[in-house]
Amino acid sequence: MNSEADFSLTVAVVGATGLVGTMMLQLLEERGFPVGTLLPVASDRSVAAGARVRFHGDLLHVVGLDDALAAKPDLALFSAGGSVSLEWAPKFAAVGTTVIDNSSAWRMHPDHKLVVPEVNGEALTEADLVIANPNCTTAQLVMALKPIHDRWGIESGIVTTYQSVTGSGQVGIAQLRSERAGAVAESPAYPHPIDRNVIPHCDVFDPTNGFTREEMKVWHETRKILQDEQIAMRCTAVRVPVEGGHSESVYLELRKEPADVAEVRAALAGFPGVEVVDEPADAVYPMPLMAHGRDEVFVGRLRRDLAKPNGLHLWIVADNLRKGAATNAVQIAEHLLGAGRWS
Repeated sequence: MNSEADFSLTVAVVGATGLVGTMMLQLLEERGFPVGTLLPVASDRSVAAGARVRFHGDLLHVVGLDDALAAKPDLALFSAGGSVSLEWAPKFAAVGTTVIDNSSAWRMHPDHKLVVPEVNGEALTEADLVIANPNCTTAQLVMALKPIHDRWGIESGIVTTYQSVTGSGQVGIAQLRSERAGAVAESPAYPHPIDRNVIPHCDVFDPTNGFTREEMKVWHETRKILQDEQIAMRCTAVRVPVEGGHSESVYLELRKEPADVAEVRAALAGFPGVEVVDEPADAVYPMPLMAHGRDEVFVGRLRRDLAKPNGLHLWIVADNLRKGAATNAVQIAEHLLGAGRWS
C-alpha cells in the first residue's frame, strides 16, 4: 500500500526488536503506511541496554510500555507474547489506541475479531479496538480455503504443516544454524536436533486429546475466521529445518462437487493475495524458497482425490513472518485506514 493520506499517525510497535516486530517495521516502510511518529517498544532490559531500531533511515531508541502508553498512539502493533498483550492491550485501548495483536491472547475471545483482511475484513467496526491476528499457519490456510468454501463449502479437512524454524523466533534460527555449523545450541528451541531432522511437535501437547496447541489453533481459528462452526480441520504440525516459510499439505472434503480442478484453480487465482503455481509436469509448484520475502500465499499441487469425487488435495506455502504475521497485521491497519478509522 502506498497511502495518499494527508495526515500521519503515531504508531507503536510493541516487541520491535523481535523477528516479527522487526518485520513489522520493515513493512510499515515498504507499504508506505502514514507513520508520523514511530514508537519502538521493547522490554525493560532492551530499554536499559539502549537498544535502537532503524526506521526510514533513522536510528530510534526503544521505549518502555509505560512511555508508549503515555503517548496515546493512534495504532499499536503488538508482537511481544500473550502475557504482555493480556495486560497491556486493554490499557492502550482505554486511551483510544487501536491495537492489532499478533499473540494468541485474544484470538478466541468472543468479544474480539480474528481477522485476515481479504477473508473477513468487512467484519471490523469502529468499536473494535483490540483486533487479533491469527496464527501463522491459519492465516495462509484460510486464504486458500475462503474462495473454495464460498463456492463449494468445506465439510472437513486434514492439514499437515511443515513449519519453518523462524516460527520459533531467533532461538529457533540459532539452533538450526548452530547445528549446521557442528555446534550444540546453548538454549535450544526444540527437544531434539532440528538440522537433518523433522520434529512432529509444535507447541505443547494437550494431555486430554494428544493434539498440540498449534494444531488446535487450526481447528478453532479456521471456524472463527470463516464463520462456520461445522468445518472440521484436523492438523498435524511438524517443524522442519527450513528458514523462510511454512508449507501445508491439505486434503478437503467439499459439500458440493466442483465440475473439475480447473474450476477450483480459477477460483483461487481470482482471490486477492493468492497466487496459483501449479505446473507439476514442469516441476513448478510452491516452495518456501519461492515464498521467502513475499506477501502472497502460493497454492499448487491441486488434484481430485482418488476415491472421493468431492475430495480435493492442495499444497499451500507462505512466508510465515510476513503474511503469517507482520504483513497481515499491517494489512489490517491498512483496511482500517481505508475505512476512515483515523480520518
